[in-house]
Amino acid sequence: MTRILSAAAALATSVLLASAAPAFAAPTGYYAATPVTAPTKTKVITAGTLWNCADGVCTAKQSTQRDVIMCQMVVQRVGALSAFTVAGTPLDAAALAKCNERAS
Repeated sequence: MTRILSAAAALATSVLLASAAPAFAAPTGYYAATPVTAPTKTKVITAGTLWNCADGVCTAKQSTQRDVIMCQMVVQRVGALSAFTVAGTPLDAAALAKCNERAS
């Protein structure tokens, strides 16, 4: 009986922790763009790709476009970026600088 109660308590704790995790999770999406200035719009569209912007970060699902092109397109909509990640991997400084040249 004690084992069953211990197992039930462990399971309940796991469920509570798992349900709280999304509140602290990193931005979701294949692409994550962090504009220098927080965007005023919550949604931006670039060549058919929907970007959702919240808490200073814009995220989007994977596209058929090359990653650098995706960076350049979002820069044209939200301005210069301080960071751009692709599947969790940040663009290197040189690529980000080149991308930011497209900022309007």
